[in-house]
Amino acid sequence: MFGIIPFNFRFRGKVRRILDIYFCFLEAGNVALHPTQIARITGVSFAEVARRLDATPELFVKLPRRDGITRYRITTSASTRTPQETEALLFKYAKRESLLLYAFGGMVMAMFAIIVLAIAPSL
Repeated sequence: MFGIIPFNFRFRGKVRRILDIYFCFLEAGNVALHPTQIARITGVSFAEVARRLDATPELFVKLPRRDGITRYRITTSASTRTPQETEALLFKYAKRESLLLYAFGGMVMAMFAIIVLAIAPSL
């Protein structure tokens, strides 16, 4: 539906999935996890887990290995925060993206209003 918008929403509507992945890492302890392991634990599809891990470098860091298996970990800055602080941060990012969407929608509506006001006197 929002394919014409020139930006990508990384957090809007995805906070719960990101938090599920984050809590999966917290429960696992200080170990690196493969997206397949995370998908099994959280019940989210593998493709969605891989997208969320790649799209949120604020929380997750990619650890490539020589054996070809890529694992992920929580970033150092995210591991020092409490889960409540991380949740608040994610909701703040989602709110910013929502405000950006509303601003874009307002600009489109304003453009249509200007067009209508420019055409209306000639009718």
